[in-house]
Amino acid sequence: MGKAIMIQGTASNAGKSLLAAGLCRIFKQDGLRVAPFKSQNMALNSFVTREGLEMGRAQVMQAEAAGVEPSVAMNPILLKPTTDTGSQVIVNGEVVGNMRASDYFRYKKQLIPVVQAAYERLAAKNDVVVIEGAGSPAEINLKQDDLVNMGMAAIADAPVLLVGDIDRGGVFASLFGTVSLLDPAERARVRGFVINKFRGDVSLLKPGLVQLESMTQIPVLGVVPWMTIDLDDEDSLAPRLQTQTSGAVDVAIVRLPHMANFTDFNALSRLPDTGVRYVTGPEALGKPDLLLLPGTKNTMGDLRWLRQTGLESAVQRLAKAGTLVFGICGGYQMLGETLADPEAVEGGGSMPGMGLLPMDTVFSTQKTRTRVQARAESLPPPWAPLSHSTFTGYEIHMGRTTPRAGAKAFARLNGQPDGAVCGNVAGCYVHGLFDSGTLAAALGGLLQKRRGISPAPAPTSWAAYKEQQYDKLAAELRAALDLKAIYRILGLPSQR
Repeated sequence: MGKAIMIQGTASNAGKSLLAAGLCRIFKQDGLRVAPFKSQNMALNSFVTREGLEMGRAQVMQAEAAGVEPSVAMNPILLKPTTDTGSQVIVNGEVVGNMRASDYFRYKKQLIPVVQAAYERLAAKNDVVVIEGAGSPAEINLKQDDLVNMGMAAIADAPVLLVGDIDRGGVFASLFGTVSLLDPAERARVRGFVINKFRGDVSLLKPGLVQLESMTQIPVLGVVPWMTIDLDDEDSLAPRLQTQTSGAVDVAIVRLPHMANFTDFNALSRLPDTGVRYVTGPEALGKPDLLLLPGTKNTMGDLRWLRQTGLESAVQRLAKAGTLVFGICGGYQMLGETLADPEAVEGGGSMPGMGLLPMDTVFSTQKTRTRVQARAESLPPPWAPLSHSTFTGYEIHMGRTTPRAGAKAFARLNGQPDGAVCGNVAGCYVHGLFDSGTLAAALGGLLQKRRGISPAPAPTSWAAYKEQQYDKLAAELRAALDLKAIYRILGLPSQR
């Protein structure tokens, strides 16, 4: 069985996912077989494996860093929030059902054997398994039957590195307070602290580091600087959702309340002369060159929100004025004429869509999960420059969309027509469509031409760019962490 090391944090967004990815890349570079693992992930950014199973994108990102194919064994439980108090529960890539938080809390004890079996499958095939926790191990109200923090560390008999986010302030109190709330056996598993997102002169931290080590008898194994690393984000706390990139071409994305798979748009920020921003109200919409409606875990609920905020009418006005509008998955469904939910997948009932694409959607309990190879159709203006461009991706949706008479498909997925085009409005079901193939570059050229900008060369492929980012992350962590100590904690000889 392989060795395990676990990354836990003092809070959400402390940097656990990124540090786990960095360690995966370091161990890969050092010649070890390595895999990531997170027993339970709560996120709306998900992915479909080659087997057609669903898992969280954070572990997909870590698998890429490790140089291995993503597998649901890396994330056996995925919770996708559908409301403020409930989630769709996915176990080993398959939907179990929707549960309220209180119901899931009672149910999750049954999943401990599932988690253990998934971890053991990975440990049997790898030298090291890098385990990521969730939130904080000091959430003492949730410790009963814990299977994601110290409960998972016990299952794997894993030493723990505890990460604190200094950018939020109070990092010493966060680290000390977290270990103080742990049971003695749990505290003994914490073998080192890591302070993350530091800006400034590390020497100014030294008195605090010495005192923290003295008070806890736990060494500080690294102070990681603030890093500009461009990798897929896990959830709605992602910094890219709060900021915007600048460029002559303006791409606006509607930030829906239950937005899913916003990683679909990460590659667009690398298109030449292109700025990408997220908007939550009509006043911020302006006059973009391209308006994108993303996927969502609650299509009908988020469409109601669009109506209540005035964003729907703003989108319709832009579409009427000639702005390019494109929807993906749930955003694509919203653009149609009608949405019906006869099986109460999203609460039941029916409602009119935005009326921008000639199609109708009916939700069902059957979830579509598939990887696709796609090619755009021969498209009419203004989308003609995208004609016959290629892309790959995956579908994750609960519902079937039927085009009305005269509707034109946007692309062929695995040889079958999908999506719709009507004037300057288009959409399809495919997530990840801008990550590979020629579609993103064709879209960049189209937007530049409409802006009157001379077309610029396409950037390095998104896959090659991400490889550069993983290597950059590993280099930063090698400089910041005491890797010799981490190898000793693992019980392995230092590789470099």
